[in-house]
Amino acid sequence: MKTKTCITLLLVFFAAQPLFALTGREIMDKSDALKEPDTAKTKVTMHIKKGGRTMEKEFIAIAKKVNGNEQVLISFTKPTRIKLLTHTYKNRDDDQWLRLSSGRVKRIAAADKDKPFVNSHFYYEDLSSRNIDDYTYKNLGDEKVAGADCYKVEAVSKKGNKVYDKSIIYVRKSDYFVIKLDLYRDGKLHKVLENKEIKTINGIITPLRVVMKSAEGYGETELKVEKVVYNTPVSNSQLAKESLR
Repeated sequence: MKTKTCITLLLVFFAAQPLFALTGREIMDKSDALKEPDTAKTKVTMHIKKGGRTMEKEFIAIAKKVNGNEQVLISFTKPTRIKLLTHTYKNRDDDQWLRLSSGRVKRIAAADKDKPFVNSHFYYEDLSSRNIDDYTYKNLGDEKVAGADCYKVEAVSKKGNKVYDKSIIYVRKSDYFVIKLDLYRDGKLHKVLENKEIKTINGIITPLRVVMKSAEGYGETELKVEKVVYNTPVSNSQLAKESLR
């Protein structure tokens, strides 16, 4: 049996290794560049599982991009008539308003961003936008998640976000879609978000199930997409603060 020369061994080694590994920021840039719709209308069933009980809620979400930012209105149809309106911005904190069943409208203050939304495992912070420039990133290597080869990226807020210290992001190598997030608080794993049943609808990569789990064993909340329609007309008035009245 012939032995391989040093040159052959080197060629085999380098063929098996990426010549230039992507940085964490480069991975997230590719993920951030994925195609997104200009508008979306989604019907969602929410299951909140806590203490051996399951609560079911239903809502319709309407979203639209406005001048490079996004506006989202969540309107519950069961069991209450609560509404949450979020206006996102790239260069300042997002605005959020909650319309209670009584009809009263309250603004969600920055200090309340870590409060549960409608008693679920999602915080108001989780329903806000994430500006890619607000974080520093580090490529932690590769990991397989739900059978998919992923990049594992650490994201740390430049602004000292008080809700989460950092997050570990699992980005699918095949298309740079985020399929899992580990969210840390006070130095400990606090919650885990998973995107499941991922399909491509009208060119948009779409998870049909989103699960937010408590890392401390306090249950989970599942969002199940019943129907989604992209790029249909949505007027600005539908997403104005006055629409909550």
